[in-house]
Amino acid sequence: MTSSDRIRIQGVNGVGYHGVLAEERRAGQVFVVDIEMAVSLQSAGRTDDLNDTVDYSAVAAQALAVIEGEPFNLIETVAERIASAVLTAGSVEEVVVSVHKPNAPVGVPFEDVSVTVVRRR
Repeated sequence: MTSSDRIRIQGVNGVGYHGVLAEERRAGQVFVVDIEMAVSLQSAGRTDDLNDTVDYSAVAAQALAVIEGEPFNLIETVAERIASAVLTAGSVEEVVVSVHKPNAPVGVPFEDVSVTVVRRR
């Protein structure tokens, strides 16, 4: 069963070179990532010890590394790579990752494009 406790990180952002168009690969653009992790926080609440929870600064750094790292065609792949990295933290039972591409070349006025993946152990 998935824990009802959650840790959320919103708005991790960096410049990446993801996209199917040559211009996106050349110029880069800002990508924004939101992460929600299901993890039991009961022990951490009792012990006040970082070892009993998830180090969200490390998770944010992992997300940024994917954003700024190897370019992918699809933001779906960016989301999948981040989710896989987050699930390596031993206590994370489920992760929800949203990748926003606010400057995507959509061709019409829009506010945001995003994909969301949900992955469980």
